[in-house]
Amino acid sequence: MEKQEEVLLKFRDLFNKMAWLNKEKMEQALQGHKPSEVHCMEYIGDHVDSNVTKMAGALYMTRGAISKITKKLIQKGYIATYQKEANKKEVYFSLTPEGEKVYQTHKHLHQTFQERDKIIFDQVTESQFDAMLRFIDLYSTHLDQEIEKENRTIE
Repeated sequence: MEKQEEVLLKFRDLFNKMAWLNKEKMEQALQGHKPSEVHCMEYIGDHVDSNVTKMAGALYMTRGAISKITKKLIQKGYIATYQKEANKKEVYFSLTPEGEKVYQTHKHLHQTFQERDKIIFDQVTESQFDAMLRFIDLYSTHLDQEIEKENRTIE
């Protein structure tokens, strides 16, 4: 097996393990919420002036999919819309108190998972972190260029 294939397989295996290990706790704590809904609330909680276009790009989803999800979240009372005085055309989202609860629960879960895994990250040297981050940035830039080459946009 080539090193490239080995790295990709190990990345996939690593992320699958993390997802499997975290899944039950996530489902219990965020009962009744789809992952896509939680990720939209997370984005809104982390970014001021979130709108459909920004969320679609960041979450690698279509604007149509984000519109559907946000419509449901508005109906369920987890997010609200607002407009700015200077631009009445653009619609932005904010969390309601109920949405803020979901956001904080999700954030707390991620902190719990980070604490669980801290034992491993404490063993990684600064230069190892730097090398990993350089590789991830390099690979991400490559993928961005491939997306651009194919004239594909994240609507």
